[in-house]
Amino acid sequence: LNVTWLTKVLLLSRCESSLSGKVLVLPGEYSHWQNMRAIVEELVDRNHNVTVLVHTASPTVKRSQQERFEYMVFKVNMEQEDAQHLWQSFIAAWMSYDSTMFQKVSLYWNVLSGFMIYVKEVCYGILNEQLITLLKESHYDVIFYDPMMPCSDLLAETLGVPHVVSLRLTLAYYYERMCGQMPAPPSYVPAVASQAHLTDHMDFTERLENMLLYIAHTAIFRLQSMFMFDRHYTKIMGRPTTLCDTVGKADIWLIRSYWDFEYPRPFLPNFKFVGGLHCKPAKPLPKAMEEFVQSSGVDGIVVFSLGSMVKNLTKERANTIASALGQIPQKVLWRYSGEKPDTLTPNTRMYDWIPQNDLLGKERILYIYIYIYIYIYIYIYIYIYIYIYI
Repeated sequence: LNVTWLTKVLLLSRCESSLSGKVLVLPGEYSHWQNMRAIVEELVDRNHNVTVLVHTASPTVKRSQQERFEYMVFKVNMEQEDAQHLWQSFIAAWMSYDSTMFQKVSLYWNVLSGFMIYVKEVCYGILNEQLITLLKESHYDVIFYDPMMPCSDLLAETLGVPHVVSLRLTLAYYYERMCGQMPAPPSYVPAVASQAHLTDHMDFTERLENMLLYIAHTAIFRLQSMFMFDRHYTKIMGRPTTLCDTVGKADIWLIRSYWDFEYPRPFLPNFKFVGGLHCKPAKPLPKAMEEFVQSSGVDGIVVFSLGSMVKNLTKERANTIASALGQIPQKVLWRYSGEKPDTLTPNTRMYDWIPQNDLLGKERILYIYIYIYIYIYIYIYIYIYIYIYI
């Protein structure tokens, strides 16, 4: 008996207390999901119970794959191909440089109409009574979401659960300033992604320009919020509710960047920089790609990508890019799944997919160009304004 009792005591002495939580994740699309996934996998490693809530039309979240976390799928009245076509349409509209202003407005009108339908369908799906009941019964401890998933903040408000936002930035820091109360004095904080020549040292003319940019972007975002979200939020909640009312309640804002990329400025304690979480130690490259990289010699290599959303370019534009890349001495790895340009030169190879993380580990790499989506959003918000008032 004494031996049995002693054995139990020894076993209990080896036990360590641990706390695990239930996390509900609402992912963004394309590279947004890749950034969030790194955090999700770390949560799983720390024995948290993670559920990724995704809709049936998601073009990038592979919910059919076997994962260490659980997928919960809700139905929307839209096909996956339609959602993917919608995001591609934004790219096509943005790159229609040769179109007249009337053609651009008409094109964006059609794209924006489709985007309005997308937002509406996802919001209706995510706030379905049966789904809400199921989520309430699951008793999640926190919601982790990307604003790219419509009505994520409204879901957190409906469930009464603390929420964490994963965000890169918004034009003129609108969400961060107006919803998150982050300081952004226009006298020395440039309106991000608006004018590259503006820095934290501006003369009077530049400060005036920066102030006007803040005013313009704030007005556009405010109109977007009023006409796209606020009325819908008020209807759902049964009381006057705005987008900033719900987004502003986020407990933590995870900014997908590095603090040293920002100009010196004040930040709140709940704004945390988490850039590069998805980066991992480099792995060996595929044999053919490794041989191409090694053949670059002292000139090195250039990795060229237009991001995960750009699948096709016009033939003329693809030829222009290929011709330009052919004029540099470096070997170029170009991520592009469209038709092979006629002007493609021997120093450039095209790939449907490239192991970007592994290429960054190569000593021969000189430059990497990745397209930043924020410039697309500039056009989106401008045409939201046109959509409302034309």
